[in-house]
Amino acid sequence: MQKRKVSLTGNGYMELSKIHRVYFVGIGGIGMSAIARFFHEKGVAVSGYDKTSTQLTQQLEAEGIRIHYTEDLDQIDRSADLVVYTPAIPAAHTELVYYRENGYEVVKRSDVLQEITRELFAITVAGTHGKTTVSTMIAHLLRHTGYGCNAFLGGISSNYGKNFWSSDKQVAVIEADEYDRSFLKLSPDIAILTAMDPDHLDIYGTEAEVETAFIQYTQNIKPNGTLLAKHGLPRGPELKGDNKLTYSLQNNAADIYAANIRMEDGGYEFDVVQQDWMIDKVKLRIGGMHNVENAVSAIGVAHLLGIGSDKIRAAVADFKGIRRRFEYLVKKENAVYIDDYAHHPEELRALITSAKTLFREKKCTVVFQPHLFTRTRDFAEGFGEALSLADEVILLPIYPAREQPIAGVTSEMIAARIEGPVVKIIARDEVPAYLREHPAELLITAGAGDIDLLREPLQTLLNKP
Repeated sequence: MQKRKVSLTGNGYMELSKIHRVYFVGIGGIGMSAIARFFHEKGVAVSGYDKTSTQLTQQLEAEGIRIHYTEDLDQIDRSADLVVYTPAIPAAHTELVYYRENGYEVVKRSDVLQEITRELFAITVAGTHGKTTVSTMIAHLLRHTGYGCNAFLGGISSNYGKNFWSSDKQVAVIEADEYDRSFLKLSPDIAILTAMDPDHLDIYGTEAEVETAFIQYTQNIKPNGTLLAKHGLPRGPELKGDNKLTYSLQNNAADIYAANIRMEDGGYEFDVVQQDWMIDKVKLRIGGMHNVENAVSAIGVAHLLGIGSDKIRAAVADFKGIRRRFEYLVKKENAVYIDDYAHHPEELRALITSAKTLFREKKCTVVFQPHLFTRTRDFAEGFGEALSLADEVILLPIYPAREQPIAGVTSEMIAARIEGPVVKIIARDEVPAYLREHPAELLITAGAGDIDLLREPLQTLLNKP
């Protein structure tokens, strides 16, 4: 194993080669599991806890990582050199309390990523939406073209079935999560900023504070580093970076943009234009006009790294998307089913608009599960406006995640603000029966909770002759 000093707390330094055992509290999270895989592939003994068994935790177990699903001090690793936890874990969690009270090295996932960005050439992707797709696109482009990278992603790549892969190349592509301000620990060489829309107001309080945090993210770019930001972001002049570029879907005021966009079999063909270079006839085989913009930013990064146009074009054409990001589960003449992680009004708006543009002749039914009571309270108006773009809306009860209920905050808040479509509020498990009686032509399921449990039954339903 390569020996290098890694600061895990910001105070002392520890050689990575001296870390032999790592325990994860909340190992099943999409970001936590990527770090777990990082250590596991380096030969470190990895184990951990999570609340529920999922497809992802089962994959980790199949890879040789020991996981248990009850708070049980008899099952923890008492010989762990390092304990990594997610902020989603309650502070009173039995195992976390034990490790803290008994002198173990206990850090957040972001502390580990902090050191990776310090030691490697780091490409980080931040933004209230788009960051998973852009980071996965960049990592795919670097892997497919042979450039190489270590990828730490917030979604499952459909090309590789993973959210992490390693490489001998001392380059890391990292999704930079703004929740809990953890992304402010990163030190990128190339920083991408996709959006600064308000979100996580339970953490930041105001829209202005969200914007300030993203500005702080750009202040951490390494000397001579590059910022690639979406054109037209609020407070754009305040964004930092020794080298600054902008990208856009098709606004030629940006440094990099798409031109001659053509829809093609549920995907797109387009040219990517910059002042002194162009890549023509790029084929993106996934839906969503916002994904063309995402591809523009990823292609911009690949070009900055000196990757040739032919290699970039071939890699984009081979990109199969990300699980739950405008993912086609059924795509046939009489029925289309798209599943997406969208849980913010702007994400929903882009999702529904793109789907209806690609399939204009089909009636659009959206099944949406609101995520968090605070987000529902703060953005009920925006959710209502976005869902009004559909022809029919099925709302599920709010998925609470880490939150306790808030009096008066329910899915009815959103329903009351939807104008035009037929609106139903039903339990998740009732959705297949409802759609059996009311068949959908263009079906979209969206949300960040457990709505993904509907994927298989709805896919089976729509695939029936």
